[in-house]
Amino acid sequence: MTPNIPEVVEEIREKFERYEQALIDKNVEVLDDTFWNSPHTIRLAIHENGFGFDEIHAHRVRRPPGPGIKLERIRLDILTLGRDIATVNLIFRMRGRGDAPARQTQTWVRFPDLGWKVVSAHVSVTETSPAY
Repeated sequence: MTPNIPEVVEEIREKFERYEQALIDKNVEVLDDTFWNSPHTIRLAIHENGFGFDEIHAHRVRRPPGPGIKLERIRLDILTLGRDIATVNLIFRMRGRGDAPARQTQTWVRFPDLGWKVVSAHVSVTETSPAY
């Protein structure tokens, strides 16, 4: 489980950036493709909780188009363990929240037949500005 093999980190960075652009574009096809199509997949967000792929997809379809909640990135950390497990943690400024940062975490797994998929994701906001 070697941490941060450079080419694996780059694979995850590309997948993460593709997902982030799909959020901006409201590209449901790419958003769906990013997540594992399973009842075990979970996405906990600020305005919705999705337990299972079908609930996550339903939220995606209902989400209005627009610029999204992210105003500015503060910190992005990618950790890969070996070639098949990764986490991505993003701290960002959220529209309308002043200086209190928001957080996003994703757990990625490389499946032999599917490639990289998010199996768990979480987005939350803080009430104050913690040290980071």
